[in-house]
Amino acid sequence: MSGAGNDFVVVDNRSSIIKDTQSFSKMVCDRRFGVGADGVLLLESSNVADFTMKYYNADGSNAGMCGNGGRCISKFAYDLGIVSNNTLTFEGFGHTYSGTRISDEVYELVMKKPFNVDLNQELVINGLKIIANYVNTGTDHSVIFLGDNSGLGSLDSVDVIGIGKAIRNHRRYQPLGTNVNFVVITGLNNIKIRTYERGVEDETLACGTGSVACAILCSIKYGFSSPIIVSVKSGENLEISFEKNEGGFSDVRLRGSAKVTFEGELSF
Repeated sequence: MSGAGNDFVVVDNRSSIIKDTQSFSKMVCDRRFGVGADGVLLLESSNVADFTMKYYNADGSNAGMCGNGGRCISKFAYDLGIVSNNTLTFEGFGHTYSGTRISDEVYELVMKKPFNVDLNQELVINGLKIIANYVNTGTDHSVIFLGDNSGLGSLDSVDVIGIGKAIRNHRRYQPLGTNVNFVVITGLNNIKIRTYERGVEDETLACGTGSVACAILCSIKYGFSSPIIVSVKSGENLEISFEKNEGGFSDVRLRGSAKVTFEGELSF
């Protein structure tokens, strides 16, 4: 499945057919010796929601929520008949998420409230001082506004992998490290981003929690209002909406595509 270009192998694991999740994820995500994907989504049973979502990165690690994956697994549950109306709930990473089926290939999730905002961090990367901003939107995100960092070049020319990897492993973000997003403002309540994803250890075509992080920080730093349109590397747009109040943000929603690209049988 693909969520705005973020691609996943999605498995109905209610019968626990997959037990060694780390080995399975590393094998199946390999783009030359496996199926090829940014990560693996396992749909499992739940006692408190319609289903449970488990997400594993391409390197087998499990490091937090995946917004694009959440939309994909929501469509998967709908296609399996696990949910029959246009609203659903699922467990994931100690939180219960709710989702809405907007159309056959468009889904919206209510995300966790953003927390641990830390603005204008000064990082030294390869001798270059970089201004970064941090927020957790269900997983860790460092956000680099290129307007604050002229030495990094344009969004097209920035070294997403080289700089992104160095920031991902920076001592400030240890022990887990962080995802890294590079952002330019393209208009009123419109931005364009590129993302280096922890666990994939590469640039991905889209990042849902990263898009939420960038939108929230745009609201804090630049006064952007809801909804904010985020253009990702794949060329698709994600829509981030929210309520802003003195205590922070609530009712944060992520809307975008969720598509099945193929179905098949795998020998593991």
